[in-house]
Order: sequence, then C-alpha cells, then structure tokens
Amino acid sequence: MNATAPIRHYLQFNDLTKDETLYLLDRARLIKDRFKRYEPHLTLHDRTLAMVFEKASTRTRVSFEAGMYQLGGSVIHLTTNDSQLGRSEPIEDTARVVSRMVDIVMIRTFGQDRIERFAEFSRVPVINGLTNEYHPCQILADIFTFIEHHGSIEGKTVAWIGDGNNMAYTWLQAAEMLGFKLHISSPDGYKLDRSLIGNPDASVFQEFDDPIDACRGAHLVTTDVWTSMGFEEENEVRRKAFAEWCVDQDMMDVAAKVTSAVTSS
Repeated sequence: MNATAPIRHYLQFNDLTKDETLYLLDRARLIKDRFKRYEPHLTLHDRTLAMVFEKASTRTRVSFEAGMYQLGGSVIHLTTNDSQLGRSEPIEDTARVVSRMVDIVMIRTFGQDRIERFAEFSRVPVINGLTNEYHPCQILADIFTFIEHHGSIEGKTVAWIGDGNNMAYTWLQAAEMLGFKLHISSPDGYKLDRSLIGNPDASVFQEFDDPIDACRGAHLVTTDVWTSMGFEEENEVRRKAFAEWCVDQDMMDVAAKVTSAVTSS
C-alpha cells in the first residue's frame, strides 16, 4: 500500500468502484485457482488481520481466518468477552490501540455507526464483516459464485425473497453498480426503508407483493434467515410473517431455466 495514499475502508459495497469490484472478483478467481492447484500465493506474508466480533459467526470467522493463513498472513481473534469492548471501552479507543499493532481489521458488529466510528480512528483499512445495515463481503461472495457458474451478472435478474435487511440493502447497491436488476419481495413490515434507498431506477430495482412474481424470470434467487442475530425475541412473530416467503420449488419453477438458488446465513 502506498504510504502516502489515504486509508480506504470497505464498509459498504459501493466503497469500491465498479472497475475495482470487477478486478477484485477476477483476482479472487485467480487466487482460488492457484489454491486448488496447490500453488503458494503468499501475498499477505508477514501481515496481520485483527478480527473483532461483537456479533459471533462461524462462517465469517472461518472464511477470513482461513483466507488470511492461505495468503501467508496471521490472525488475531477478538470478541467482547476477551477485549475492553466488553468493558465499555469507547470504540474509538479500541480503534486507536488495535490499529497500531495490525495491518488490517475486520469487524462484525451491530449498527453501521459503530464500524464507521472505528474506521474514523483507525490507522489501517477496516472491512465490514457484517452490520445491521450492510453485509458487503457476503454479497461479493454470492456474486463471485454466480459468475463462476453462469458468467457475468450484468444484465441478469436477481430475486431477493424475504426480510428487507442488511443483505437486501447491499444487493441493491450491487445492482446499481454492476448493472443487474434486483427483484425484491418482503412481507408488510419488513420491506426496505424508502428513506434509506431513495428512488432507485426502475431498470435496477422492482418490488413485488407476491414472491412468485419476484422470482419470475430471475437468474438468481436468494434469501436469508427469517430472524437475524439481535432479533431473536421476534422469532415467532417473524416465523408467521415469513411463512409465504420461503423459497420453494414453485418459486424456482418460474425462474429462468438456468438459475441458482443461494441461501445466506
């Protein structure tokens, strides 16, 4: 990294440009190919990633940790139980301390404001491993998988079925950047907040009351758990609300002939 360049963070999908995102996806393809052929690719040798988990996760931890080791780096795993974050230390102070000792930080936390405050006081790049509002790395992974199996996602249609949550907001950012159309269907009370998304162009975004209609002609059908972490008390209410928003064979039957189904967690 150029020492004179400003620090860049990845807190939302649109923190990178379209060209940068496509380059990132292509580099991922190259690195994965080398890994599968047992060719060392140690571009992060002698670099350290700090992973800060205020929200626990199996997949996020394993994927980041394995990736860092495979690229020659090392990892420090922090939670609220084993750091000062669990003792009410201001997140700004944690950012100052941690970023002095590592090369990059990944945070999985609650409100987007927390990761933005951390990034503001960090000396090193910060990656969003998940917040209540956005989940950029998950959408990158889903898009990468689609490209692997079906080629470019540009001009395609993605159907999001379920909660208007961090995943849905991030899919919309991706659609606006990469030129595909997002169909979304959510039950009343769980739709995207119009005050947060503005007025997306009809060429990239369309809402449907009926999830079957949202899936019609889609090249990718994707969804998420009904109850995200932090909303466990709403589990039974959500189970009833989302009863008709469960991706099933009927939805897949009206999708495009060559279709992927992705379930995130």
